[in-house]
Amino acid sequence: MSIAENRSHGLTAEQARQYAADGFMILRGVFTPAEMAELDREAGALWWRKDLIDKDNIRCRWQNHVETGECTFECFDPVIDVSPLIARMADDPRILEPLRDIYGEPACLFKDKLIYKPPGAVGYGMHQDYIAWKTFPRTFVTVLVAIDAADSQNGATEVFPGYHKQGAIMPEDGMYHEIPLEKIDLSRGVELHLQPGDVAIFDGFTPHRSAPNRTESYRRQLYLSYNAEHDGGRQRDAHYAYFHEWLVARYAEYGKTNTYFK
Repeated sequence: MSIAENRSHGLTAEQARQYAADGFMILRGVFTPAEMAELDREAGALWWRKDLIDKDNIRCRWQNHVETGECTFECFDPVIDVSPLIARMADDPRILEPLRDIYGEPACLFKDKLIYKPPGAVGYGMHQDYIAWKTFPRTFVTVLVAIDAADSQNGATEVFPGYHKQGAIMPEDGMYHEIPLEKIDLSRGVELHLQPGDVAIFDGFTPHRSAPNRTESYRRQLYLSYNAEHDGGRQRDAHYAYFHEWLVARYAEYGKTNTYFK
């Protein structure tokens, strides 16, 4: 299991080997307490951006409350264009150098989101992040930066090692699919228990899920996703242009036609 102290920006040969075997790893204490305090303040300030948080704004994601069913704001996707601090973090060598060691070449930012996971948020079913759009990179990797501690009670992400070697488990039809649980050996699950400043990295084909947040506190995490340079280069802007068209079409299928992006 790839959990290790991060003693330098790059990975050791053993860390790289274990990541290749498991499809995930945890690096402890990558960002300092002072840096995390600054990110904590930034996440708090963004939470009060009521000019952005709207059910018709496709930048925003929503989740139901596990007990009441109330729809609650949960996520900004994207986020770096409204936060210079997070934009700088996405280019930090403490993220980019481990990714270079994983890829054997530079990494390019593909996607960025800030998930708040408020109290009662239901979490996510079993899935892989890879979606078979024509331009979606197969080298997709997500870097998770913990703002708050993550554990079993507040719905830590749970990953399932080794399955990334199988590629896409569900049909590659360009749609999001949850994975039936019978396709996964649930005994292999590893919850990513993290402290503020820790970083987890997992492959786009690594199945993962998260349970509801059953605490009275938020479980905020920054999700920064990348692709290898050879796999499309810098394509974040093109991704979001396509993603927004896709979202608008999906919402329209349910009669929601007043969507916009701000």
